[in-house]
Amino acid sequence: MQSFKFVRNVVAVCVALLTIIFPTAKVTAQTKSTTGVKTVLLVHGAWADGSSWARVITALKAEGVNVSAVPLPLTSLADDVAALNRSLDRTEGPIVLAGHAYAGAVIAFARPERVKALVYVTALAPDQGEKVTDVFYRLAPHPQAPKLAPDSDGLIWLPEGAFATAFAQNASAQDQAVLAAVQRPISVNCITVPSGRPLWKQVPSWFLIAEDDRMIIRETQRHMAERMRAKTMTYAVDHTPSVTAPEAVIDVIRDAIRSVGGN
Repeated sequence: MQSFKFVRNVVAVCVALLTIIFPTAKVTAQTKSTTGVKTVLLVHGAWADGSSWARVITALKAEGVNVSAVPLPLTSLADDVAALNRSLDRTEGPIVLAGHAYAGAVIAFARPERVKALVYVTALAPDQGEKVTDVFYRLAPHPQAPKLAPDSDGLIWLPEGAFATAFAQNASAQDQAVLAAVQRPISVNCITVPSGRPLWKQVPSWFLIAEDDRMIIRETQRHMAERMRAKTMTYAVDHTPSVTAPEAVIDVIRDAIRSVGGN
């Protein structure tokens, strides 16, 4: 019993000495584990898939960030939110969510506990009670925007030529061909449902405004960013900068990570 007390006293003395010598070591370790953002989830919009984030993924991974692209079924807003939350369940620690175009509506309904920042990449951000179509068609479309209508299955496809004229007009012909080949249609059930209270009302938000967007005109983007009180960063890019100007997207995501406690 006495030897046990002796060992316990020695351990106590050692711990005290370590605290004196390294007074901030424990605090620093705890701070990093609880507040440092190390994970970014990227969410694609309509007519796209996770491959549209390829250049952003490789650049962030090279900087030591854990990155995943969330696969959305694009079958309904509820289905897409459920898919996002399943991807959140597969991660640990604080997270920055980035959504492109339609995905802005999706990331607004992520579970909030570990989401520290939202990044809107020329994205749609309906307010409570609004539908995606309300903000998408808020103003007259760009003259080169495609005419959209659902097929007999209630799915909206982007006309193949629109990838070169409106969706990613600044992309190479090869990238435009790939985007058209892998496009995924969006259901009307994704864009005609009134939104609940969006997460951007309580989580810091960033908004990349694309000056040359022909799908969501810049005036609509500015309107959404202003009412969100998002930090706005404007670039002369098209609707799909993750493909055509990934460095702009990475700059915005980096700024969000730094601002909410990332390294």
